[in-house]
Amino acid sequence: MPPTAAIVGKLFGVRYMATLFGLTLLSHQIGGFLGAYLGGIALSQSGSYQWMWYADMALAAAAAIVNLPIRESRVEPLPMPP
Repeated sequence: MPPTAAIVGKLFGVRYMATLFGLTLLSHQIGGFLGAYLGGIALSQSGSYQWMWYADMALAAAAAIVNLPIRESRVEPLPMPP
C-alpha cells in the first residue's frame, strides 16, 4: 500500500490524497468481491474455474497495459552540506 499511496500523492498532490486513496482502495475491494462472486458463478455453471482463469489473465494484461504510460520523475539527491 505505501507505493500506491506514494503514486497517488505524487500524481495528484497530497491535498486530496485521503479521498483519492480511499477511492483506490474501494475499487480494489469491489474488484476482489467481483472476482470471488464471478468465480463462484463460473464454478456452479460450468463445474470448473477454467473461464475465470482466462478472464483473470485478460484483466491482468489489461491492467499492465493501462499502467505502461505512467512515468515517474527521477528524484535528484540533495547535495551534501559542506
